[in-house]
Order: sequence, then structure tokens, then C-alpha cells
Amino acid sequence: MSHNNERIFREAVQKKLLNHTRRNFLKESFMGLGGLAMGSMLSSCGSSPEKVAQNFFDPANPLAARAPHFAPKAKSVIYLHMAGAPSQLELFDFKPELQKMDGQDCPPSFLEGKKFAFIRGVPKMLGPQATFNRYGESGNYVSNYLPHFQSVVDEVSFLKAVTTDQFNHAPAQLLMQTGSARLGRPSMGSWVTYGLGTENSDLPAYVVLTSGGSNPDAGKSIWGSGFLPSVYQGVQCRSVGDPILFLDNPENVSSDLRKASIDAINKVNQKEFEEYGDPETLSRISQYEMAFRMQTSVPEVMNINDEPAYIHEMYGTKPGEGAFANNALLARKLVEKGVRFVQLFDWGWDTHGTSEGGSIDVGLVNKCRQTDKAVTALLLDLKQRGLLEETLVVWGGEFGRTPMAENREGKPNAFKGRDHHAEAFTMWMAGGGIKKGASYGETDEIGYGALSGKVSPFDIQATILNQLGFDHEKLTYDFQGRPFRLTDVEGHVIKDIIA
Repeated sequence: MSHNNERIFREAVQKKLLNHTRRNFLKESFMGLGGLAMGSMLSSCGSSPEKVAQNFFDPANPLAARAPHFAPKAKSVIYLHMAGAPSQLELFDFKPELQKMDGQDCPPSFLEGKKFAFIRGVPKMLGPQATFNRYGESGNYVSNYLPHFQSVVDEVSFLKAVTTDQFNHAPAQLLMQTGSARLGRPSMGSWVTYGLGTENSDLPAYVVLTSGGSNPDAGKSIWGSGFLPSVYQGVQCRSVGDPILFLDNPENVSSDLRKASIDAINKVNQKEFEEYGDPETLSRISQYEMAFRMQTSVPEVMNINDEPAYIHEMYGTKPGEGAFANNALLARKLVEKGVRFVQLFDWGWDTHGTSEGGSIDVGLVNKCRQTDKAVTALLLDLKQRGLLEETLVVWGGEFGRTPMAENREGKPNAFKGRDHHAEAFTMWMAGGGIKKGASYGETDEIGYGALSGKVSPFDIQATILNQLGFDHEKLTYDFQGRPFRLTDVEGHVIKDIIA
């Protein structure tokens, strides 16, 4: 180490120690009469050392691998969230009767007492814009918008009657991913990481990959840790450029110097945790150490350039681009390396029909073209590697689309689009102990509402946790005086799709 670097290192550690001394002074001053009174008021907020002991399985190593409640069917999850909400009526839920009603005024009974995002006045019914056929031994319907997916229809279980109580994007995405339509709850991936820890200490247990040119409407909160310690939040990686920003050492800082700095800082953090029991101190220790290990492990696993040509052809990947196909291939590589939860968000599925590019017959077709080959390849690739049996793959949006055309301010759209619809949409699951070629739930003859097999986001969350070996009612964390869980006070495992 050069004399200059030694000086920089000493100054950094001294600054850390000085800040630690200041914190001691402030915290000890707080323990006067006013502090004691305030402390008793806050004791029910889950911040005391006693609460920490209840919430952490292993305070010394919050990411240590842990066993679930019972034997799991799946070890990892790849969740494909199509942000913006695909139209089920053009992809999987074939409705011949809706075609017969195309162009007719919407019956008043479909509008009375209902809330829509943009429909005003009396809209027209809109028939399916795609053509449908049955595929595979299961005979499930798939549209011509997904020609590649038609070949793997026997690998999945469809949920045809998914419902939600949210019809705006951000709260609906929050509900689907965190169990609450409001900010502040931990994401599903955070709960899984909290419950299982990681089997690969050199990689994040929860990785997020985005495509489509934008983050989801709910922002990064849908992969946040909420009230769980921040060590459990999703780590967003990039498929172009540096996988994680600021992962490399600064100029003139060697790996040895960085390791020495982390060791010194963590000694101070460890002492602080022993004195005050703040769980975020443990999170900082784990995150410093993880960041150091990731400098070597992440660039290697996030590199798709060394994949064979047939794999690139299979997925439709183009190294150097941040496309969905690249992220799908990375998802396979990540679960292969032991990552617990991989979340892919693909933005741009909001086909209102306010422009040609946002219409069903153009915008939705383009989104399907961008993702269909890669989704199909992901299932086939996992299967050929023996990973599909232990990897649960989930596909879906945050709500569905109306059987009537969008109608803003009483003026019919010039382009074909559908409004947000909370009462019925389609999702699917594959692998990880899920039945093959199944279809659960049914909507009415025009796809407006659920007739049977109605499921909620809480049921989907409960089922995902079940496949990972968790009783969703028992995976809890004490916060604000009560135990919280992902599914709150709801949720039932969808047993009909479990093999």
C-alpha cells in the first residue's frame, strides 16, 4: 500500500470512528428522562433488541441458508411481470361470443356501479383482435400473437379467473408484488429472501432485471424490503454496461485496500450492533461484505457473451442490448448459480389504443414479438438442464383488460384499445411442482367476470410461498406491535394447480 493510500485509509477510518463517537453521545444523551419516556412509547414499534431476536433467524448472518417450514417443491422463483397489463382476451382467454358483439353498444349492466380508468359514456364492444387455436395434448387455447409459446402450452397451468381490487397501475403492481396497494410493505422477493436466505453468498439472493425502457409505475418500491431489514431488498442489475453501478473500486484503490477498509468499518458496525441491537447495522455489515464478493461474481454470471450460439438463437438475444430476451437468459444463469428470486419487469404492456403504437393490433403485437421467443426459450432451457422441476416460473400483469373498447370523454378511440379491468385476467405458472397443461378458473362468455376458480393476488402469493416450502400464515415479521405477513389476513393456496 502506498503512503498516500495509507493516509487516505487512516483518515477514512478516523472519520468513521468520530461519527461513531458522535452517535454514542447523541444516543446516550437521549437516555435522559425524556428519552426514557419516549423509549417506553416506542417499545411497541418493533425496534428493541428483544424484537430483533424474534425477527431474525440468525442475527450474525441474516442471509444464511435456512430450511422452510416443510419440504419444498421449488428452490427458486423466476417471476415475469408484464408491467402495464396484457390483454387476456388477445392471448389466452378465447371468447367467440365477444366477437359476435364487436361494434355494438356496451350493455348498461356492464357499466352500472363499476369503476374504470378511462371509459366514459357508452363504449363499443371490442371483439378479439387475435385468432385462437388449441395446442398440445392439453388443448388449451393460445392466440396467434404467441406462436412460440404454443409449443410449450403443456408445461404450464393457466389461472383464467384472477381478480384484483385495484384498477390503476401503481397500486395494482404494489398489491401483486407486496400484498398491499400502499407503499411500505416488503416485496415478495424480500419475504422469500428473509425466509430462505441464500445458497450462494457471492451473489444477491434477490435480483431484479428491467426492460421496456422504463421502470414499472410503482417504481423501485415493488422490489424494496419495506419494514424488513434492507439486506433483503432486491438488487437491480443491468444487462448492458456495468451490471451494478459503482461496483468497481474507485481509481487508485486496490482490492486489498478496499477489503481492509470494509473490515475496519465492519468492526465498528459490529460493536454498535452489540451495544444497541439495531438490525440495520447487521444489514450494513452484510451489504459491505456482499459488495466486495460481488465484484468478482456478478460480472461473471451477468455476462452472456460466452453462451453458445444455439442458446442466443433460442432466446433471440443480442449481447450489448438491454432487451427482455437478454434478461430471460440471465434469469436462467442466475437460478443456475443459486439465486433464490429473480424478478423480470417488462414495461410497455399498457395498450389503451390512444395511438397506433399503443393499440392492441400494433402495440400488443410488438410486445408479444419482443417476449414470446424468450419466454418459450426460458421454459425449454430450464427443462433441458433439469432446472424446471425446481424453479417456479410465474407470468402475468397487474390486472386485465375490458371486453369493451376504451372510450375517453364519450369519444370512441380512433385506434383499438382496452381499458383497465380488475374483475378477470389470466396468469400462468410452470415448473416447481405445478401441474402441467392445466387450466383453472373460467370467465363468462365475453370475459368480463369470473364464473369459477376465482383467485386473488393473495392466493397467488400463498401458492408461490407454498411451493417454496412455506405456510404463508407462519412466515411473519414483528412490526409495530404485531406479526405481519406477505398475504396479510388473506390468501389460500391454489391446490388445483399443484401436482
